[in-house]
Amino acid sequence: MRNELYIDGKWVAPVKGGTCEVINPATEEVMQTIASATAEDVDIAVKAARRAFDKDGWPKLSGAQRAKYLRAIADGIRSRQAEIARLEVIDNGKPFPEADWDVADAAGCFDYYAGLAELMDTNPEETIALADGRFTSKAVKEPIGVAGAIIPWNYPLLMASWKVAPALAAGCTIVLKPAELTSLTALELAAIADEAGLPPGVLNILTGSGSVAGQAIIDHKGVDKLAFTGSGPVGSKIMAAAARDIKRVSLELGGKSPFVVFDDADIERAVEWIMFGIFWNQGQVCSATSRVLVQDGIYERLLARLVEETDKIKIGNGLEEGVLLGPLVSKRQHDQVVAAIAAAKDAGATIACGGERPEGFDKGYYLQPTILTGVPLDSAAWTEEIFGPVVCVHPFETEEDAIALANDSRFGLAAAVMSKDDIRAERVAAAFRAGIVWINCSQPTFTEAPWGGYKESGIGRELGRWGLENYLETKQITKYASEDPWGWYIK
Repeated sequence: MRNELYIDGKWVAPVKGGTCEVINPATEEVMQTIASATAEDVDIAVKAARRAFDKDGWPKLSGAQRAKYLRAIADGIRSRQAEIARLEVIDNGKPFPEADWDVADAAGCFDYYAGLAELMDTNPEETIALADGRFTSKAVKEPIGVAGAIIPWNYPLLMASWKVAPALAAGCTIVLKPAELTSLTALELAAIADEAGLPPGVLNILTGSGSVAGQAIIDHKGVDKLAFTGSGPVGSKIMAAAARDIKRVSLELGGKSPFVVFDDADIERAVEWIMFGIFWNQGQVCSATSRVLVQDGIYERLLARLVEETDKIKIGNGLEEGVLLGPLVSKRQHDQVVAAIAAAKDAGATIACGGERPEGFDKGYYLQPTILTGVPLDSAAWTEEIFGPVVCVHPFETEEDAIALANDSRFGLAAAVMSKDDIRAERVAAAFRAGIVWINCSQPTFTEAPWGGYKESGIGRELGRWGLENYLETKQITKYASEDPWGWYIK
């Protein structure tokens, strides 16, 4: 495990020598310390990224040349997949199979954007048809410049890949700050990129706090683009700060996503997808379908089966065989989720199951998966993101009621609907005010498809070609083609 910053192709100690502790959420033990960057370190990293972009020629490489580096990084991740997944478990707390899946997805993300980088060579410009034949015009895509990326702790390596891979494919250079709680796999990504021969300054990774290192990235005038995934309040501050320099911004923020289940749905399948939608990654998922709306005809039966299956979930250290629910990421997160459950109960909600520390777990940030019913629709439990293994279940009568309840939120990241009636499912999907919609499932995510939300859930899209476009500018080049040097003003 490394305790240095990766800047300009070298491992370096922070200028002021600061460190922060890495705590295993399953045991509450301090595993090691890592470097904590300050504004001085950020300045050095941004200047390295600027040089790599402005002078050293990274954006001048062909897409095929950049793709070779991306594929080498993908191969490096795969060659150490089990090792990296284990680091993810002891850093974040998630079960090993989930972490292993995430690491594989991260490698696939680099492969995918390698392919898009190559495609950039085949279609470098678009000819524009003009009404005035004396001129020719074309549009070309160019990399924005230096990207500053700040990622959350719930999917550490995967979130890094979602930003680093498209930025590098586009020809940008990048300064990445992983979450203070979960920095270990980002440092391994730096090591893999270094082994792949990525030119100095193209990728810089600085560990440290959001209030210091993150803020310095946001404020630095050498950064052209800010990409952030995290909470709405922080995203709002980033957007305000970016406005000072008119920086390009993409934000993937929170959600309070609904899952509408009609009474013709298969109850067993519905229960399975509801559990996947809220208990995967301990519910620490921005798109978690945490508001479940069930039609009256099956409400009681579905709730009974959901409680029954939820009680069977094996809780424990993510490295143990068969564990499906690990600890929350930190004491602070654990305390916030526990407080949210208590507040829901005080507001009148009923705890159908869970809501307590599981028996036999005196250490670690463990919490039973929790189902709330009778949640007042104006309470925080129904309207605000809890970001833990907590789901609110509420009945509805008609399709119109379900749509109105689903859309009654300041968030609009994701939504799901379950019905055997395909026409109704498609109709409801079209009515949702959300950027990601699932029919008869919840949470499947694909690198090829756009990811992002409506309303307060963010700005812009990640993944797919949309993720690449986050890091590209469009330039118009128009040429006067007439032989008459003064013909431009003659009508």
